[in-house]
Amino acid sequence: MTHTEFLALRRFDALDGLRALAAVMVVFFHYARPWADGLSGWIGVHIFFVVSGFLITTLMLREKDRTGRIDLRAFYLRRIFRIWPLYYLALFVTAVGLYQSGWGWNALMGHLPHYLLFMNEYQLHGYEPFLHSWTIGIEWKFYMVWPILLVGVSAVSRKLRIPLAVAAIAAVLVPWTQTWTGMGLHYSILLIGALLALVLHSPRGYAVMRPLTHPLVGVALAAGFVYLHLRLPDLIEHFGGQPKPIFLYAVVLALVMPSLLAPGPGRWFLSLKPLVFVGERSYALYLFQAVAAGLAAVLTPWASAGNLRHGTAVVLISVLLADFLYGRLEQPMINAGRTLIKRILPKRPAPAVPAQATSDPSADTPAAAVPEPLAR
Repeated sequence: MTHTEFLALRRFDALDGLRALAAVMVVFFHYARPWADGLSGWIGVHIFFVVSGFLITTLMLREKDRTGRIDLRAFYLRRIFRIWPLYYLALFVTAVGLYQSGWGWNALMGHLPHYLLFMNEYQLHGYEPFLHSWTIGIEWKFYMVWPILLVGVSAVSRKLRIPLAVAAIAAVLVPWTQTWTGMGLHYSILLIGALLALVLHSPRGYAVMRPLTHPLVGVALAAGFVYLHLRLPDLIEHFGGQPKPIFLYAVVLALVMPSLLAPGPGRWFLSLKPLVFVGERSYALYLFQAVAAGLAAVLTPWASAGNLRHGTAVVLISVLLADFLYGRLEQPMINAGRTLIKRILPKRPAPAVPAQATSDPSADTPAAAVPEPLAR
C-alpha cells in the first residue's frame, strides 16, 4: 500500500474489529474471573489506548491537510458530544442501581467528585463502584492536552511533530517514576498510538514503515504479538511485578497496526461485519458492563459469577445494551454535535493543498476515525 493509498482510506474497519476484541476481552476478564485470569483480558484497555491515540491524531492531521488548520473548538465539541452523554448516563444508572441495592452507595458518593470531573484514576484504591471508568479519565485528559500541543508545534514547524511525540512519551515516563507503575505509563501508550499516526502521515516516515504493510510481514508480526500476549503474565512476573512489558506490548501492537490498514488477512479478519458491529458499539459496551452484569444476575441466575457461563452472559447482554444505546443515544448525540458545530462555527475556505492530501474524507465520516474514549 502506497502513502497516497493510505491517505485515501475512507474507513479503518479493521480498527473497529480490533476495538471489538479489546472490549470483549476486558468485559470477559472482569466477569469470568478467576476462570479467565490466564487470558490477560485486562490488557484490552491498552489496546484501546493505542488505537485511540492513533485515530485522534490521524483525525487532526487530515483535518490540517484538508482545511489548513485544526479547529480546536470543533474538536472539543465533538469529544463532548461523543463522550459525555453515555458516560454520565452510565454514572447515573450505576448510582440508581447502587442506591436501590444499598451496596456500594457510600463508596460511590465518596468518589463522586472524581467521577463527575473525569479524575477517575485518583480513586483506584481497591474495588470501588464504577471502577472501570478510570480509563475514561485518562483518555479525557489526553484529549484535553495533546491536541493543543500538536497545534502549537505544527504552527512552528511540521518537522517538530514526531520529536514532540517522542519527548511527550519521555516526559510522562521518566521524571515521574522509576518503576513505571504511575499513570504516566498509560499516557505513554496513548502517545505511542499518536506517534504511529505522525510517522505514517509523513511521506518519509511512511516509507520507513511501509514494509510492515506487507501481508506476510503482518502475519509474522501478528503471530509475535499473540505470543507476547500469551506470555505477558510471565514477563510481568520476570520484572518483579512491574508493568514494563505493557509498554513493549503497546509498541509491538503499533508495529502490527500498519498491516491492519493495508489489504491482507489481518484487515480481512478484523473487518468482518460482526466484529465491526461490536467495535462501533465498544464504548457503550465497556461503559455499561457493570449494568449488564446486574442484568445478567437477574436474567441468568444459573450462570454463577466467576465462570465461563457468567462471563459469556455479561458480554452478550453488554452487546445488546450497547446496540440499544448506539441507535438511541450515541449516534443521535454525535449527529447533534455535528449540527451544532455547523451552526456556531464559521466555515473557512479550504486552502490549496496537494492532491494526495485532499483525498482524505471528512474526519467525522469514517466510523473508525471517530475514536472511542476507551479503547477503552
